[in-house]
Amino acid sequence: MSFDNAFDALTQDDGDTRWAFGTGFDDPLAGIDPAVPEGLDRAALAAYCLMLGDDALVMSHRLQEWCTHAPELEEEVALANIALDLLGQARLLLARAGVAEDKGRGEDDLAYFRDASDFRNVGLAEADNGDFAYSTVRLLLFATWRLALLDRLTASGDPVLAAIAAKSVKEVAYHRDHAAMWTIRLGDGTGLSHDRAQTALDDLWPLTGELFATHEVERRLADAGAGVDPADAREECDAVIDEVLARATLRRPAPVPPHLAGRDGAHSAALACLLAEMQGLAREHPGATW
Repeated sequence: MSFDNAFDALTQDDGDTRWAFGTGFDDPLAGIDPAVPEGLDRAALAAYCLMLGDDALVMSHRLQEWCTHAPELEEEVALANIALDLLGQARLLLARAGVAEDKGRGEDDLAYFRDASDFRNVGLAEADNGDFAYSTVRLLLFATWRLALLDRLTASGDPVLAAIAAKSVKEVAYHRDHAAMWTIRLGDGTGLSHDRAQTALDDLWPLTGELFATHEVERRLADAGAGVDPADAREECDAVIDEVLARATLRRPAPVPPHLAGRDGAHSAALACLLAEMQGLAREHPGATW
């Protein structure tokens, strides 16, 4: 099929959701009333969108750090595109948080002018990249969990959150499958790649307990029919991870009990370093546009 220009080729809907721009440039919120539904707790909705948006924003930045460092060019492009997907999700979710809290803050204010203690992302997203096996296993754990949440959020009582989730499910399904492919390739590859993948899994596993701990905000939104209790997604996530690990010949670590940390603003030093890099330009030139 021929196109008059490259932009037409990118925006043409060919049904291939695996291409980073294949989900199109259409506004996922077009035609949806942005007003917070009657009876829904605005503060809780804002806090919930911050949690999901911060997860995506921080994870996106970690993946962007692989640019010029990935083991092969094709993988560098793939990781950059996954990072762009997550950045797009973060923008929508932070914008929704700003509307819900109604304090005059937009997506840029929330991304660039909050300190680490104000971020609500899970610790898994902020951990340093480590080697390629570490980042691959981290992406598998993160995407498997996020996909389970987003799939349930497509039925959210908040139409905006439901629309964001519907768009994001297509993207994160690819993220999970891509990470699974690489985890199997590394785990069932050479002795060195297997050992590195197993070490990454062992190191990251303690952070997974936080993924399934239910914060009061999550419980409140779930009870209102607008959010998801992450504990309800654990069985589904376990089944997916177990299948991937079996094919990758990797040993699953011992179970980790649920615990809260990042959702309450408790973070590692790694997040402060990440934010210093990500927010530096905006804070040096507040209000600037380019």
